[in-house]
Amino acid sequence: MPSAPLRELVASTALRLGPEAPTLCSPWTVQDLLAHLVARESRPDVLPGLGARSGRLADHTASVQRDLARGSTLPELAEQVRTGPPRWWPTRLRVLDDAVNTAELAIHHEDMVRAQEGWEPTALPPDVEAALWRTLRTGGRLFYRSAPVGVVVVAEGHGRASLRRPPAEAGTVVVRGRPLELLLHAFGRTDVARVVEEGDPADLASLAASPRAA
Repeated sequence: MPSAPLRELVASTALRLGPEAPTLCSPWTVQDLLAHLVARESRPDVLPGLGARSGRLADHTASVQRDLARGSTLPELAEQVRTGPPRWWPTRLRVLDDAVNTAELAIHHEDMVRAQEGWEPTALPPDVEAALWRTLRTGGRLFYRSAPVGVVVVAEGHGRASLRRPPAEAGTVVVRGRPLELLLHAFGRTDVARVVEEGDPADLASLAASPRAA
């Protein structure tokens, strides 16, 4: 059940940092980020706007999250993240929670941790790292679908996966690291992802300059 320890970790880290602490999802604070996590698994009306950059759906989702952040205390939001969604929500089923929320919780936990001075990578349980590797292997082609080069990821103890074939006349970049670090890289957190990239300098620069499709 990889999502269960992550829920506890997200809640406890948020309480330790406090509501006004910054996150990598600027301008969101820790309070805003937890409101996002709560809204996405308790308010069906916000789901169409998740991930949208603009438009009425995105505006509605942002409005709901702002109201939730302003109308709740951080301990209240943390407890909702810790205990999970309402009984009627689909991801109340543990197997769905693990499939849908493991990567979301892990990434947003690091969004809090790695926005602080002197941060260190989080040591996750082996079953969580294994779950993140499965997510990367199955979803990585989507994350890197716009990459201008080929992408291969390698995680020691987990394996190797080709996530993007090189377009014509482009080479391939090999990205090595722990599953958590590789997933952060795939989701565009390249400034804080502790990975090693191998490839032609031109290909490395091209990948670094390209936005992620996540």
